[in-house]
Amino acid sequence: MTAKFDLIVVGGGILGTFHAYHALKKGLKVALIEKNSFPQGATVRNFGQVVPSGMDLKWQNFGRESLSIYKELQAETDLTVRENGSVYIASNDEEMQLIHELHQINKDNNYESVMLSKNDCIKKFDGLRSDYCKGGLFFPQEISVDSGEMIIKLHQLLKEKLNLEIFYNTTVIEINENNGCTCVTSEGNSFNSTKVIICGGHEFKTLYPKVFNESDLVVTKLQMLQTKPQGIYSLPGNILTGLTIRRYESFQECESFEKIKSLEDSHTFDKKFGIHILFKQALDGSVIIGDSHEYASAKNSDDLGYDLNMEIDEYMINEAKKIIDLPTYEIQRRWFGIYSQCKTKDIFEHNPSPNIHIITGIGGKGMTGSGGFAKFNIDKIYS
Repeated sequence: MTAKFDLIVVGGGILGTFHAYHALKKGLKVALIEKNSFPQGATVRNFGQVVPSGMDLKWQNFGRESLSIYKELQAETDLTVRENGSVYIASNDEEMQLIHELHQINKDNNYESVMLSKNDCIKKFDGLRSDYCKGGLFFPQEISVDSGEMIIKLHQLLKEKLNLEIFYNTTVIEINENNGCTCVTSEGNSFNSTKVIICGGHEFKTLYPKVFNESDLVVTKLQMLQTKPQGIYSLPGNILTGLTIRRYESFQECESFEKIKSLEDSHTFDKKFGIHILFKQALDGSVIIGDSHEYASAKNSDDLGYDLNMEIDEYMINEAKKIIDLPTYEIQRRWFGIYSQCKTKDIFEHNPSPNIHIITGIGGKGMTGSGGFAKFNIDKIYS
């Protein structure tokens, strides 16, 4: 089998899909090649929170572009996009100081945010514990999605509306550039194109393993849990809490951040496993809770193992119970996700040859930043 395209994107997750989308918008003939029957990496193993508020200014701008893109696509078909906002709940005076400072930073950046009093938070978020909450910072434009359902619907939309050709269950094992690019699959088929973009997530062993082994890429393992459906209970938006305020990049731009961090005990359980507590209600009424962070180099990614650390899960549940009184904390599902990120850069970009582009290592920014970044990157590649 031989087919000719302007662009082949290897990897059907959110980063690869948005690169395909923006290339299609330029009128290019695009193929998306996905090794599984549907994406199974970090794209479908996350919270589905689109939160530019948590990022530094560069990536907040990409995230804000992504918000517009998600909303435009949602107007064409139901991608599970809900514009219900994000809130950061402060639990003490230090965290209140940080959200006040972030509120001012976002005011200067013309990104809408609203300070909430303790009473505002208690009224808005049913079950939020008064002995935890001191106040909050609300971002009304931000959205949530059910990521596993969303990516499948997005693929279908791009096939139907923009003639994207998608090849599932197809593994590219070799790419060559010689008067054009050729992607060779494990079945012996070839796909030809002018350019190739590889967005393989944390898949480092098939294509260009030496490049990845010699890079500063690391892989991150995150544990998450999902409660049983909560009945008539409603928890609107993305709920981010005190440990998140002390972790996310956007708060590192606050004047008080370094001083507050310097006072923390670096040997606590939550620091050891990079835990912060997030909540997001899914469409079925269940609530997703997490998450944790464990790290290994790209070369030694298997060191993270494939088991769940139940001590981490129990810690997250116990901490969550201190924040929100849900009707039930009975857990129906537990899982981990893995994403890649760079130690020294905000994303990994490498060209094995002039028209073959490796783009990965977007870290935890994928669901939020991919839409905007991919638009910028396609413009750059085709400039």
